[in-house]
Amino acid sequence: MAEVRNNPGYDRPGLGFTPAVLQAGDVTIEQGAPDWSHADGASSFTTDTLLRMGVGHALELQFGSGWNWLDAPGAAAHGRSDSTLALKIAPAAHGRFSWGLLGSIEFTDGARAFRNARRQYLLGASFNWQHDDDRSTGVYAEAVSGDIDSQLLAINEGWALTSTLGIFVEAAAQHAQAMGYAGVAGAGLSWQVTPRVQLDLGARHRVAGRADAWQGGMGVSVYFGD
Repeated sequence: MAEVRNNPGYDRPGLGFTPAVLQAGDVTIEQGAPDWSHADGASSFTTDTLLRMGVGHALELQFGSGWNWLDAPGAAAHGRSDSTLALKIAPAAHGRFSWGLLGSIEFTDGARAFRNARRQYLLGASFNWQHDDDRSTGVYAEAVSGDIDSQLLAINEGWALTSTLGIFVEAAAQHAQAMGYAGVAGAGLSWQVTPRVQLDLGARHRVAGRADAWQGGMGVSVYFGD
């Protein structure tokens, strides 16, 4: 099997993103297959696509969109998601500690049923502590401004079961405009099928406040680089 030296990992699965960027010229595609949520008798499914491109100087460009299906009592819809453009910065790790920042803008170009009324702006920060080869702790915080203003704080704990299989648990608190506070908790796993391909599976459940009763999904991520 060909050696892969510079794969920094994937932003899937779980809340937030990995505080590491691709090398200049490298590309990763992360595909939901699908992601889903359920609340108040309505279910939605999204095949989100995230394209990541390393540009050098600890920077990474990201482009995202997807296709949605909504199944609600008395109504159904499908169509494209709004497009997202993001920039991530993540300096080289200091020992076992790493951090990164991500800023994004979500446009209003999706199908009418899934389009935001205004552009959404997100600023996120991710921090990771690699305690040893088998365990890590991550903290993620974000603030969103636009159609719906919200703030989120999440913490996760991850374990490597083998050299290719990992699991994690996570919990998050969120405050959204007009909806108040909510809490969710969940778990997931990732499987490094090859040094270039990862499969993932995860789910979250509402534990407090107003949020989707269930969230989750499965996906595949592919790295193109050295």
